[in-house]
Amino acid sequence: MPEVLMPRLSDTMEEGTLSRWLTHEGAPVHKGDAIAEIETDKAVMELEAYDEGPLSRILVAEGTTVPIGTPLAVIGTEPQAAPDQAAPEQARQTAAPAPAPPTRPTEPVPTIPAAVEQPTPARGDEHEVRTSPLARTLARQHGIDITALTGSGPGGRIVRADVDDAITRHGGQPGVIRPPTAPGPAQPAGLARAHPIPAEEAEDVEEVPLSTIRRLTAQRLTQSTQQAPHFYLTTVIDAEPLLTFRADINAQLGEPGPRISVTDLLVKACATTLRTHPQANSSWDSTRILRHRRIHIGIAVALEEGLTVPVVHDADRKTLTQIAREAHALADNARAGHLALQDLSGGTFTISNLGAYGVDHFTAVINPPQAAILAVGAAQTQPVIRDGELAIGTSMALTLSIDHRVLDGAIAATFLADLKTLLEHPLGIVV
Repeated sequence: MPEVLMPRLSDTMEEGTLSRWLTHEGAPVHKGDAIAEIETDKAVMELEAYDEGPLSRILVAEGTTVPIGTPLAVIGTEPQAAPDQAAPEQARQTAAPAPAPPTRPTEPVPTIPAAVEQPTPARGDEHEVRTSPLARTLARQHGIDITALTGSGPGGRIVRADVDDAITRHGGQPGVIRPPTAPGPAQPAGLARAHPIPAEEAEDVEEVPLSTIRRLTAQRLTQSTQQAPHFYLTTVIDAEPLLTFRADINAQLGEPGPRISVTDLLVKACATTLRTHPQANSSWDSTRILRHRRIHIGIAVALEEGLTVPVVHDADRKTLTQIAREAHALADNARAGHLALQDLSGGTFTISNLGAYGVDHFTAVINPPQAAILAVGAAQTQPVIRDGELAIGTSMALTLSIDHRVLDGAIAATFLADLKTLLEHPLGIVV
């Protein structure tokens, strides 16, 4: 009988969290149907069925983190009833070929979680509600019926702020239906509370569960700062030509056309500059440097669950409007949790733009194994010297974080200087 296994959905994925089941036991399943949402280290992705038949058993509860290859469910008509006999049956099959040592008995067959064994209380139609994993987890912890909330996220998606608001409105008491999480399935290591907050501290702090994205982002960026010898170069550009150029393009595109953002211009400008500086379009690979022939620009997007970096592939070969449409779609899908694996793979250079948040200047942590990341600050109106005269201008700070194992200072400085020149003469971005 076909088992649905936890898939590998990214090149860095070692485990995944079963975020949400999109179907239920007994429901018919067809090939290609999305049957669950899996939260990886980079995004929440849909899990498609590769077999057909009824979803006879769910083996892993929502919110559970398990390693790659762990059985999540069973599709097909079971020859024997009694689901709780599955474990002994599997043990017999393992022992049959030879007088084997006691190997499999210690392998924890994923237990049927209590949430599945329960006779499913009448709780609205939670599976029809669009929520973030963190919002759902918080709602459960506080006994809030998430189906009773109104989402304020994109497309009505229920986000953490909605749950926080419900908790506040109920004075921290269980909101609508459920008692605090029943003594359900054993939490795997990924979600287990390693250090429960002492009772005397519980009133002073709020414990925020780590999403898979948040936890693995922390691991990777910690690894980056510990292993990649960073150095930083900062330059300030005259942003007025860039902003004027952007306004002219948007005026020519008109209302139906895509709106070109500063980030779109930066993506195209970086890709254009990287063509003449292939050293900066490289990555560190333990004992060698990989110089990439294609240019794929990642754009850092902050999510409630953590940081994700969707990628505009072959950005140097695309027009500005193509980049704008693609970048905006990627950002929307990232916020909605609908990024596919290919949207997140293959980046060779990353841009992190916090200008929209009013940040003047910052340094970013390199997205490993890439050689560099560009941090972009806000366009600031301030006094400048122009043609020897004091004037009012608009400046923007760019900071390049570089892995010194891959790039030396002079090469990185040349790349940054050429990027500055291009941004101050933006017609070169499109010709």
